Amino acid sequence: MEKAPQLGPELVRDFVIAGHGDQARTHELLERHPKLLNAAWDWGGGDWETALGGAAHTGSREVAEFLLQRGARLDIFAAAMLGKLEIVKSILKAYPSLAEAPGPHGIPLLAHAQAGGERAKPVTEYLAVHA
Repeated sequence: MEKAPQLGPELVRDFVIAGHGDQARTHELLERHPKLLNAAWDWGGGDWETALGGAAHTGSREVAEFLLQRGARLDIFAAAMLGKLEIVKSILKAYPSLAEAPGPHGIPLLAHAQAGGERAKPVTEYLAVHA
C-alpha cells in the first residue's frame, strides 16, 4: 500500500502551537489539512506534543473539545483537564504509574487538571489525594 507524503514539519509545528489556545487557527489548519489531527511535534529531547496536548496543559477547553469532536486521540492529560474523573480514575486503576508520568514539556497530570479550572476540580481533588 502506498503511503501519503509526510506532513511538513513547519505545518505540524504551527498546528501544535495553535492548539495551545488559538481556536480559529486550529480550525483553519485542520479544515485545510485534516491529517494534522493527531500530528505530533518534537520540541527536542523527545518532548512530543499534539495540538490536543497543548490544549490540555493550557486549559483550552474549546480547542480540546473541537479536536476530540473531530476524532483526536484522548489521553489521560486531556481527560484530566476536561474534568473527566471517571476516565482518569479508570486509567489510573489499570496503570497507577501514569499518575507520575510527565505530559508534554514535563508538565504533571495534576497541573493539567488544575488548568481545567472549576470544571476539572473533582479531578484536581482526586489527584491531590490519590496520585
